Amino acid sequence: QVQLVESGGGLVQAGGSLRLSCAASGRIFRINTMGWYRQAPGKSRDLVATITSGGSTDYADSVKGRFTISRDNAKITVYLQMNSLKPEDTAVYYCNLHNADGRDYWGQGTQVTVSS
Repeated sequence: QVQLVESGGGLVQAGGSLRLSCAASGRIFRINTMGWYRQAPGKSRDLVATITSGGSTDYADSVKGRFTISRDNAKITVYLQMNSLKPEDTAVYYCNLHNADGRDYWGQGTQVTVSS
């Protein structure tokens, strides 16, 4: 019903930048929240940042001031600009869409590796 396709992960040195993208398609309500979560090996999947269709944002404390989430409603695409990356940011990053009907959808995940 809803597909999420992520891109933009990779390997970067500490202090560097990466930009993740996630394009959504399918039966998507106009009112929704899109976001990014991450999961490091042996750890739980944690919220990184979310953005509503109205543009309200929320960030994990660990990324505030370094990461910026944005979206293009016409393209149903969400972006995550990651600056000043740290080794502890290394994880698989997952795109999420929370639809107005209460259903959650996930992308396949993209690896982000930050070397020290």
